[in-house]
Amino acid sequence: MKKTIMLSCMLAVLVSCNDSEKKEQQGSDQTETAQTNMTEEKQDEWQPLFNGNNLEGWKAYNSDQISEQWKVEDNAIVFTPMESVEGSENLITEEQFENFELSIEWKISEGGNSGIMWAVQEKEEFGEPYQTGPEIQVLDNERHPDAKNGLNRTAGALYDMVSPSEDVTKPAGEWNKEVIHIDYENNTGWVSLNGTRIVEFPLHGEKWQEMKNNSKFKDWENFGTTRKGHIALQDHGDKVWYRNIKIRKL
Repeated sequence: MKKTIMLSCMLAVLVSCNDSEKKEQQGSDQTETAQTNMTEEKQDEWQPLFNGNNLEGWKAYNSDQISEQWKVEDNAIVFTPMESVEGSENLITEEQFENFELSIEWKISEGGNSGIMWAVQEKEEFGEPYQTGPEIQVLDNERHPDAKNGLNRTAGALYDMVSPSEDVTKPAGEWNKEVIHIDYENNTGWVSLNGTRIVEFPLHGEKWQEMKNNSKFKDWENFGTTRKGHIALQDHGDKVWYRNIKIRKL
């Protein structure tokens, strides 16, 4: 009888241990699955705006065709000015955005100038994206004369409105990584360049109006008045490269 009782106890302990191990393993598996799902969800938040192969998802501003000035080379969108093309040819996203973070890498040619704009309105009455969309400057600070016209016209600046806190740009011909944060709901805009947040600004209200009044855009009726619009890459007549372009809606 004693042997039977002892065997029963041992079996009970073994079953209990196995159950505990199973529960522990199941808990570990569930945690791992949850972490994997969270990682995948975070990755899914970012939407690529450039596939690295062609200009799908992009169009020329106020035009149905994109000229040979804009090409894809080595997984980058490259603008090379051509004398045969009259006027400027800016590139814009087909989709429109309102609250977002844009992650993008850019490289400017020596003495070059370009820009990244948001909330751009595409209408025949507007000849250029910058008539409606605020611009984050892309510039060779060392060589382009616009850098001598004020810090609010240097790379990373909210053009002619807010100056970068410091110059963290890499030399012309080298890649810079930029994040542009636009959140109208919380009235917050900022720019991070090469890992450093260099510009912060409001997007509407009295402070925005004050910044506008102190800029060249003071009398531009349609400048910065809309929240939703296209993102634009500027043709400023100089060679420029853009790559790894993605967006996260807020």
